[in-house]
Amino acid sequence: MKLHVIDTGFFKLDGGAMFGVVPKTLWQRTNPADENNLCTWAMRCLLIEDGDRLILIDNGIGDKQDAKFFSHYYLHGDDTLLGSLKAAGFSPEDVTDMFLTHLHFDHCGGGVKYKNSNGGLELVFPNATYWSNADHWKWATEPNPREKASFLRENIYPMQESGQLKFIDPAAPSPFPQFDIFFADGHTDKMMVPILKYKGRKLAYMADLLPSVGHIPLPYVMGYDTRPLLTLDEKARFLNQAADEEMVLFLEHDAVNECCSVQHTEKGVRVRETFSLSEV
Repeated sequence: MKLHVIDTGFFKLDGGAMFGVVPKTLWQRTNPADENNLCTWAMRCLLIEDGDRLILIDNGIGDKQDAKFFSHYYLHGDDTLLGSLKAAGFSPEDVTDMFLTHLHFDHCGGGVKYKNSNGGLELVFPNATYWSNADHWKWATEPNPREKASFLRENIYPMQESGQLKFIDPAAPSPFPQFDIFFADGHTDKMMVPILKYKGRKLAYMADLLPSVGHIPLPYVMGYDTRPLLTLDEKARFLNQAADEEMVLFLEHDAVNECCSVQHTEKGVRVRETFSLSEV
């Protein structure tokens, strides 16, 4: 198995929204904000090369929305989804599986594109199966008012209309022998966190269960989470296991750190070290 980091660029989100009830005087130590209180976040995806399968986990924000939409998020950086795939030696046609941790726009928007200047939508990965799960799909297509702005029809429905969408059943054998899946419900319903066995260690793609190193202390929970107390419980269980098993935590949104490990301390679980995926 080979892993490739697929960087798709940076965007900005309000620091207060990203850290919930935690005061700015605390969270800005790890995630400094600009003059508009916005912090920079990565959209870092992971490509798994294993035998005849090429599995992409998440795909960034895409470019379908209008200027008004993107004006809220300040996209920047030189990296793009297709550019990073090409740098890794692959094209969109090579991807066999598009695994989506959840269907918020910054995680799945890069999987659908306009066919041409006249409109019409098609999948970016024409030969891939797109993977979600039935409970999260229902949650995303019948959204609650709190999350409605994060679930965009143009990102979601073309997957189903293409016939390339499949659902993972938590109670059935996984279609992915490459990894186990941790289902988390605090951020959004049935978000999927893949846990791989890689070079003798477990590596978890943390999605929005742990956006950055700055979110490791338990109370540091995003204001975006629909069930923040459940996130606290899920984080506690996961991070304690990660410390016990010396897991590699792959960080989707940390603008600086690709990966980290954690350890038990008198103050609870805290960061042990940060490193790039290539150092694993």
